[in-house]
Amino acid sequence: MSKPITVAGDGAVRAPPPVISVSPVVLSAPGRGEELHVRVSAPATGSQLPIIVFAHGFGSSLDGYAPLANYWAAHGFVVIQPTFLDSRTLGLRPDDPRTPLIWKFRVEDMKRVLDQLDLIEGSVPGLAGRIDRSRIAAAGHSFGAQTTGMLLGARIIGPDGSVGEDLSDPRISVGVLLAAAGRGGEDLSPFAARHFPYMNPSFAEMAAPALVVAGDKDDSPLSVRGPDWLTDAYTLSPGPKWLVMLFGAEHMLGGISGYLVTETTDENPERVAAVQRLTWAYLRSALYPGDPAWPAACTELMEGPHPLGRVEGK
Repeated sequence: MSKPITVAGDGAVRAPPPVISVSPVVLSAPGRGEELHVRVSAPATGSQLPIIVFAHGFGSSLDGYAPLANYWAAHGFVVIQPTFLDSRTLGLRPDDPRTPLIWKFRVEDMKRVLDQLDLIEGSVPGLAGRIDRSRIAAAGHSFGAQTTGMLLGARIIGPDGSVGEDLSDPRISVGVLLAAAGRGGEDLSPFAARHFPYMNPSFAEMAAPALVVAGDKDDSPLSVRGPDWLTDAYTLSPGPKWLVMLFGAEHMLGGISGYLVTETTDENPERVAAVQRLTWAYLRSALYPGDPAWPAACTELMEGPHPLGRVEGK
């Protein structure tokens, strides 16, 4: 997949605004077993920049999801991408004592990022004094969407049916969940139930505003329900929520995890562009009430002879 370009209203082709990206920025992480590495991407100009902390999918790293990170940064956000313990770059063994709690380490890593914003800000040339810490969003794909959901209030249901502890963070005011796993229990495939006992979320406590993006062809091997399983974070949660269902999209939503065709099974640059635009627009309007970006993006998605998806809200 080629890198995106910007086409202006007058039809002129223009390069995206310049972005500064620095990695690794190394954060202290007591009790984690190793330091936390993050990538920080930010527009070269601008002030009072809002923040997106992004949680990658299982096995990825701070180098993944460039189509999203680059777009968000080019359009006014500081994007921070931690590498979690499940990353293939770290090679954590299945018998490592940290493995059973890998889902919780992810949530803690996202909080560590917010705890060390001073260090992060000072590690990127020219970024000091340009961050708006009152406007922080979390976003994530797949396993990263579960991580994001927990920061917004979702919890893990234990083997005895009890609802686990609240790991939400009040510093995060809004979230984006991309291809988020649904509820557990009987909805899980035997493989998922055996290997991923933490895939048993309760969305009843996830009251923070969020956008849920799913694909109607995302037939996950982790569930016996089919693509509608990926909409549970929307249908089963309270509070202000939006759902975007992308037509024809599989788990990578057209290729959001990288620019190479080998990183997706449903390569579709037009769909990736829609995810870029929709997620950015949602966060703009959620963090800046009255900003018209979100309704405009929804109209753009659904209008025309061949709509890319549908949108609903509550």
